[in-house]
Amino acid sequence: MNVTVYTTPMCTWCNTIKKHFKEHGVQYREVDVSRDTKAAGEMVKRSGQQGVPQTDINGQIIVGFDRIRINKLLGIN
Repeated sequence: MNVTVYTTPMCTWCNTIKKHFKEHGVQYREVDVSRDTKAAGEMVKRSGQQGVPQTDINGQIIVGFDRIRINKLLGIN
């Protein structure tokens, strides 16, 4: 499973999604788009949106903390 979360330091929902992943043992890569402008541009190009968190799960982009969709893609019950 390839999981990448695009975040910023002051984003409350970003912290929520990271906590959710930790609680369920999900390994992920975090990209701070406030420090990585290239990654920020790629994120917007893929999703068409600037908001965070954005999660890429095996190429499926989720904008925001959509717990139901995230859990479904990760097989979390």
